[in-house]
Amino acid sequence: MKQIIQDLKSGATILEEVPVPQVRAGQILIRTSCTLVSLGTERMLVEFGKANLIDKARQQPDKVKQVLDKIKTDGLLPTLEAVFNKLGQPLPLGYCNVGTVVEVGRGVTELQIGDRVAPHGNHAEFVCVPKNLCAKIPDSVSDEEAAFTVIGSIALQGIRNLDPQLGETIVVTGLGLIGLVAAQLLRANGCRVIGSDFDPEKVALAKKFGVEAFNPASDGDIVQTVETATAGIGADGVLIAASAKTDEIIHQSCMMCRKRGRIVLVGVVGMNMRRDDFYKKELRFQVSCSYGAGRYDEEYENKGHDYPVAYARWTEKRNFETVLRTIAVGALDVKSLVTEVVKLDDYLDIYGDMRKRGSIASILKFPGDAPLCRTVPIGNAAAKNSGKGKLALIGAGNFASSTIIPCLRKAGARVKYVSSAHGLTAKILAKRAGAENAASDVSRLLSDPEVGTVIVCTRHDLHAAFVKDALRAGKSVFVEKPLCMNREELAEIEEAYRQAGNGVSVTVGFNRRFSPFAVKMKKLSGTGPKNIVATMNAGFIPPEMWVHDMEIGGGRIIGEACHFIDLCSFLADSRVVAVCMNALGKNPRENTDNASILLRYADGSNAVVNYFANGAKSYAKERIEVFARNSVLVLDNWRKLSGYGVKGFSSMRSRMDKGHQAQFSLLTKQAENGGDALIAFDSIRNTTLASFGCIESLKTGKWVEIEP
Repeated sequence: MKQIIQDLKSGATILEEVPVPQVRAGQILIRTSCTLVSLGTERMLVEFGKANLIDKARQQPDKVKQVLDKIKTDGLLPTLEAVFNKLGQPLPLGYCNVGTVVEVGRGVTELQIGDRVAPHGNHAEFVCVPKNLCAKIPDSVSDEEAAFTVIGSIALQGIRNLDPQLGETIVVTGLGLIGLVAAQLLRANGCRVIGSDFDPEKVALAKKFGVEAFNPASDGDIVQTVETATAGIGADGVLIAASAKTDEIIHQSCMMCRKRGRIVLVGVVGMNMRRDDFYKKELRFQVSCSYGAGRYDEEYENKGHDYPVAYARWTEKRNFETVLRTIAVGALDVKSLVTEVVKLDDYLDIYGDMRKRGSIASILKFPGDAPLCRTVPIGNAAAKNSGKGKLALIGAGNFASSTIIPCLRKAGARVKYVSSAHGLTAKILAKRAGAENAASDVSRLLSDPEVGTVIVCTRHDLHAAFVKDALRAGKSVFVEKPLCMNREELAEIEEAYRQAGNGVSVTVGFNRRFSPFAVKMKKLSGTGPKNIVATMNAGFIPPEMWVHDMEIGGGRIIGEACHFIDLCSFLADSRVVAVCMNALGKNPRENTDNASILLRYADGSNAVVNYFANGAKSYAKERIEVFARNSVLVLDNWRKLSGYGVKGFSSMRSRMDKGHQAQFSLLTKQAENGGDALIAFDSIRNTTLASFGCIESLKTGKWVEIEP
């Protein structure tokens, strides 16, 4: 299928051929008939992509600070690699889609194949969206009209935050697409609407909708205009739908408001506000967030858990439905807002000049006959890479992009497939990996006899299922940590591994044991019991992030601290026999990320893993200490190893090396030539059980024994 993307590195707007997305539970697949180009929002993305690095940095000062902090802790080269990797991930454009349902995922009952729907979807021939991010279209509403559903919901949510009353005077600043829709909705709500914009064509169109529209450049000061129009009272509220860098817009909004008036920001303007403006009139100011209640809420948007009507009357979906009903009854005229209709293949007629005069809303028409293809070949790689021993990658997220793909390329790995449910990310990474195919359906790669090893780097909750499927298909598996989320999944993986027989291996991405620093540390510390202290200054992650969700991410102890349990086991060269975990706070939750883990080993070694998220980013992220045989070894952030009391050794330095490259070089050799697993399965099992034991210990307040 074809999809429009914005290349952040080159600045080009591209029509890319990508696999059709894979439908999951709670989702629907839609064949697109048309989309609406949001000239304001999309113009910002396109112009950002075209900007040079310095201008990009100026537009994102918070990101610049993050880069500078990362340079201090990780060094210049790793930071630059991370920055350029981020810029190498194109953005999908568009969010106002219309189409017909062609597939329905498990758990979706309110929509059926054949329904016309208006979803939050990109400019693509097929889009896959959760059920709460789309609405069914009334028969009387055309596809072109329905394309305004999502953008209309932005205007509607701003109005709901403004809470206008019948008969009130509301000023709409900025008569672009959102402003013109908002002005009509306010009129339908019984409000007197005064509009302001510097574009005379938009002012003229607003007047046709019954808006008292003015052009400040020719009609005089807008504040004085509002004062005169309201007999000196001032506006009851101001809806700012403009896009400008100046702070003057908010100042003018305050000036034109009556005492105790309301101001709601829907657009993007300067936010250097003057306290005195608000103090004198006791004004209320609010920024409106997108489409309505549920936006950016994982439970609502991706898990499909709706809010009760009694407590959240207007969710995203209900706002979508309201806009569609308003169009259906004729209270919202969107046909007059369409300035051009363009075929998908002629998309550059729109994106070539997004500032041309007279443009308000552009409609992209899709052919509607694209094949439902979930595998897309990449170039002529297949001709050069024939034979067995190839790899396939499932998952195309940030870690795959920033770490796995570069390491595989450097190791000379032959990658036949890169797969992701979304399709677009698979295509982007497949090109970077020199892979033969991009895919959104893993069944083809699992049945391909040329694929000997499958790499799984999806979200944590999908690890176990993909590992089992690969083993049952007779493939070796490399899975990013964690191996699985609970004991039941572990037991199922063990059974699949046992049935797979000889020649098939399971490896977990415990990369730190492959670092030359860790290998040297183990050699220098020798045999016998050791005391090990591993401290991870993990950094704060907002609680709403998926990694904290015990169902999806498993929490950071199971999902990330397992790295350090494995490292301690590698250094001790022994197995964990008991674990105890204590966490920060009086009543810590099981998804805590501030905890100290005590590990007792079969050979008498002891280890402490400190996993903390409340430290400073300016401090080193990782520090490992080993006390053994009257000596001490200290590893500082995988850049310097120091020895104290170690005969013939004082220090070892290099650029940061956490073992990723060594790990994937060994994996590539194993895929080509066979051989033993990179990590013994019983060691992986022991580490996995120890991570589960941490959570059990936290709950019970006791040591938990790890069965052999």
